[in-house]
Amino acid sequence: MSASQAVVTQFLPLAADTFDKNKVTPGILGFIVFAALALGVWGLMKSMSRHMGRVNFEEAPAPAPAGATAPKDTDRP
Repeated sequence: MSASQAVVTQFLPLAADTFDKNKVTPGILGFIVFAALALGVWGLMKSMSRHMGRVNFEEAPAPAPAGATAPKDTDRP
């Protein structure tokens, strides 16, 4: 028997009187996991915002096709 099983078998009868099977909450472990996930998402969003600020969105003009010439001015003689 492992140590965790021994602890559970020792303390489970003590909690049986106060344990309500219809009212289960995530407890402190659930809060810690949720807080860690929230901090991770916040850090990723901050990093993404920083990286998106460095991106240059200006497009270069499209190169002219090889056979195309500049339009001629036909109004002049």
